[in-house]
Amino acid sequence: MIDLNADLGEGMGDDLAMLEIVTSASIACGGHAGDAHSMRRAVRGALHNGVRIGAHPGFVDPHHFGRRRLDIPADRLSAQIVAQVAQLHDIAQAEGAAITYLKLHGALANMAAEDRALAKTLFAAVDAAFPGLSVLALAASEQEWAARDLGLDVILEAYADRAYTADGQLVSRAHRGSVITDEQLVIDRCLRLAETGEIVAIDGTIFKSEARSICLHGDTPGALDLARAVHAALAKTGAL
Repeated sequence: MIDLNADLGEGMGDDLAMLEIVTSASIACGGHAGDAHSMRRAVRGALHNGVRIGAHPGFVDPHHFGRRRLDIPADRLSAQIVAQVAQLHDIAQAEGAAITYLKLHGALANMAAEDRALAKTLFAAVDAAFPGLSVLALAASEQEWAARDLGLDVILEAYADRAYTADGQLVSRAHRGSVITDEQLVIDRCLRLAETGEIVAIDGTIFKSEARSICLHGDTPGALDLARAVHAALAKTGAL
């Protein structure tokens, strides 16, 4: 079965409508975006729709939406990530909900996907503060191996609307074609992953992926219509 996840609470799109479509919500918790109000609203929406809740921390850099790589000492960065998760944890707990997984955001996620030591440092810090959280990570990345090294539960992720390199990593947003907005192409990619476990890279290379969670970005143009179309297509095949 396929899990559909979306990054929410980021101040764009229609979160409440998206929560009627997805099965997992990665909620921004004050670093790249989000505040107490947006977190509480997203948590309540997730509870109402029976959607799994995850923490979505990133660099404390809202001006660049957490998409700029920063050089921050590991101990300071770990403290920032734990503090972000703590904010969402406290709000979720007050609403009678619980965080079940961690998903890093933006540039930090990309850096951790390339650097196992960085990923292990961050995951270990969060696990020490909030034991038992799963890690939602890009399949076949250093994030996956770091989480497995630490004995953490891993949920493997692929992206519906992002282009891949031949080695299974995401194409930088700085490159043309990195974000895919053609609805039929996105649907075909999701169906192919669900049915065959295959992803077609930007150069035409086909590679295997064990991902069973598909991310739908809330800031992609036409995100809500795209999410509905993907949901309908996967539901029709019985993949949801």
